[in-house]
Amino acid sequence: MKDDELERRAINEVVSIEAYDPDWPRRFAEERERLLSLVPQLSAIEHVGSTAVPGLAAKPIIDIMAAVPSIDTVDLLVELLCAHGYVTSADFNRALGDRRWLMRQADGKRTHHLHLVPCGSSYWSECIRFRDALRHDECLAARYADLKRELADQFGRDRDGYGNAKTAFVTEVLAAG
Repeated sequence: MKDDELERRAINEVVSIEAYDPDWPRRFAEERERLLSLVPQLSAIEHVGSTAVPGLAAKPIIDIMAAVPSIDTVDLLVELLCAHGYVTSADFNRALGDRRWLMRQADGKRTHHLHLVPCGSSYWSECIRFRDALRHDECLAARYADLKRELADQFGRDRDGYGNAKTAFVTEVLAAG
C-alpha cells in the first residue's frame, strides 16, 4: 500500500478507545528523544492526553506537547518534522491559531499526535492541569474513560465531533482545579 493511501487511512481512522497499555510511557520517551535530536531548540516536551494517565483507557495515540519559542518560528519546524515522518493539515492548523498539530502514522493507524505550542501559553498550562487532575483522581479518570467510550461509539469517524463533545468535561475539570 502506498504511503499516501496509508496516510489517508490514518486520517480517517475510527475513534477507538482501548484499555491502558503500560508501553505508552516508553513510546512517549522514545519519540521525545527522537524529537529532541531533530529539534534541540524545543524547550520542553510533555506527554499529555489520556495515554499519559496510568490506568486510563484511551485512543492508542501518544499525545505529545512541545514548547516552541514563538508561533513565528513554528512553521519552519513543521517543515522539518514533516520531512521526518509527521504529516499535518495547513487548513486545520489555521483554525488552531497560536499552535500547530502534526500526526505520525504506521500501517494506516495514528501513532502520535504532536502539538507545537508557544512557551507559557494558556493552552500549555490547561493541558498540563487537566492531565495532572486525571493522574491524581482515579474516580475522575474513570468518569472520563466512560465518557470517551460513549463518545467513541456515538461519533465513530467524526474526530472533530468526538473532541468537541469532550470539551464540557475538560472545562468542568479545569474550573474545579
